[in-house]
Amino acid sequence: MTKLEAVIQPSRFEAVKDALLEIGVEGMTVTEVRGHGRQKGHTEFYRGREYTVDVLPKVKLETVLPDRLVDAAIQAITNAARSGKIGDGKIFLSRIDDAIRIRNDERGETAL
Repeated sequence: MTKLEAVIQPSRFEAVKDALLEIGVEGMTVTEVRGHGRQKGHTEFYRGREYTVDVLPKVKLETVLPDRLVDAAIQAITNAARSGKIGDGKIFLSRIDDAIRIRNDERGETAL
């Protein structure tokens, strides 16, 4: 099993969610986060004053997948989230040793 974490633009969330549902990803955790990568924020004007926004709003998706779905999930996310501009996001993958469903003690992929 693999844990997939994707940090994407908020405007791309619905498209990414739909793409993941299409390939059979049923469960995910979604968090609104703030951060920056290479773009390091931007400058804005408010009431005539200039100020720097150094952390930008992002959406973080987390899901644990059977290994057979990982490549399809990566492809679905990259296709749905890519604009070709800096700040499109990142995908992180981690190995998961076990998963346990609290309700009935199911373990492994059946617990997903």
